[in-house]
Amino acid sequence: MRYVDAEGLATSVIGLGAWQFGTPGWGWGTDFGPDDARAILERARQLGVTLVDTAETYGNGESERVLGAILAESRARDSVVLATKLTPTWPTRDRVMAAARGSLDRLATDRIDLYQVHFPNPLVPQSSTMAGMRALQAGGLIRHVGVSNYNLGRWRDAEAALGGPVVSNQVSYSLLRRAPERQLLPYAASAGRLVIAYSPLAQGVLSGNYSHRDPPGGTRASNLLFSEENLRRAEPVLDALREIASAHDATPAQIALAWVIHHPHVVAIPGAKSLAQVESNAEAAEITLADDEFLHLADAADRFHRDRLLSATTMIGRRARSLVRR
Repeated sequence: MRYVDAEGLATSVIGLGAWQFGTPGWGWGTDFGPDDARAILERARQLGVTLVDTAETYGNGESERVLGAILAESRARDSVVLATKLTPTWPTRDRVMAAARGSLDRLATDRIDLYQVHFPNPLVPQSSTMAGMRALQAGGLIRHVGVSNYNLGRWRDAEAALGGPVVSNQVSYSLLRRAPERQLLPYAASAGRLVIAYSPLAQGVLSGNYSHRDPPGGTRASNLLFSEENLRRAEPVLDALREIASAHDATPAQIALAWVIHHPHVVAIPGAKSLAQVESNAEAAEITLADDEFLHLADAADRFHRDRLLSATTMIGRRARSLVRR
């Protein structure tokens, strides 16, 4: 395992996303349950994974409760970097502090290592939200402040409002979601911050386990990347992943993770519903891509994005012409 440090937040480059724990849409209670979660978390710790990420909204708080029970039972709290997120329904100072206390209770802990605002709320001044974060830090209830799904301007505004480092920004980032490269990754590298990549496997598209002939159901069914058309467009990216995976005696999913964490100041938090998945994810940290391999994958991903943009532009043009004819 490899590790990075941002303003004293030291974490493994591969973490464990815990949205699936306690969430029926990911198969909780049918495909896997508390015993599996316990085994997954223990195996992750054995493999050097330290970052565990959840949120108060995951499973309506059940993810936090599951993690809290496991960590208390195993007395493993000090071995993980525990991150959670508040739902910014109305993130004023008082609401932020109340949400943190709720998460602390569910997580059965006395502090949160990384407390993140799950989404920006433009109706509430960041000064109010970050006043709550400052008070929590001053009281020792949280160690570090982070945000999620923020653009660069909001991230920097959050830091100004906090009066200190907002050490991380958790965003969707993968070969098929590359918008963070334009501004967020350069800022993280220059300022000594972290980009935490959620859905680094595009919710499984990049594992190669899904086909346009058999799109998935459940939570994935609402993700446009799993449409028949997008799964077909992703095939050249998967071909490139398989090609490089063969050279490294790895899986396409491991190469996709290695591509994400190839970037400085990026850590990835893939989920896992089995021991095999958490082991595979952790092993990706040991894969170093050559520059030409990295660029080969980036080129394949660029073609995917160009095809999507061209398709969208064509559809808009057809719609406009149809309206004109009317």
